[in-house]
Amino acid sequence: MIKGFKEFVFRGNVIDLAVAVAVGTALAALVAAVTKALIEPLVGWVLHFIGGSDGVGGTILLSDGYEIDFALLIGAIITFFTTLVALYFFFVAPMNKYRALTGQGSIDTRPPDVQLLEEIRDLLKEQQAKGGTSN
Repeated sequence: MIKGFKEFVFRGNVIDLAVAVAVGTALAALVAAVTKALIEPLVGWVLHFIGGSDGVGGTILLSDGYEIDFALLIGAIITFFTTLVALYFFFVAPMNKYRALTGQGSIDTRPPDVQLLEEIRDLLKEQQAKGGTSN
């Protein structure tokens, strides 16, 4: 039982997933901090400067103390897209380049039985092309 667990953990998938989650969490925290410290104040300043809102810093005050915070909304959208861009350029693009250099190409996600059936089909087509049709 312990041997099976060790094989499961050290197979690579679990460790890769754990690293991906840790890096993703750290990246999300970094992007959120940059957004809160830099992007949200800039967006609020720009919205206040252009005079597009009744409130301060990109907010619109509604009745009974409710407010719509456009700086927070725009900051969240920028955070989302910044995270996507960072993930693509720091992880996806280098991994694709690595796969291209090592000749791995794209990952085949077809089930093994489908792959086998397609290979059989291709071999039958080759045999028919070489030997002609023998019906």
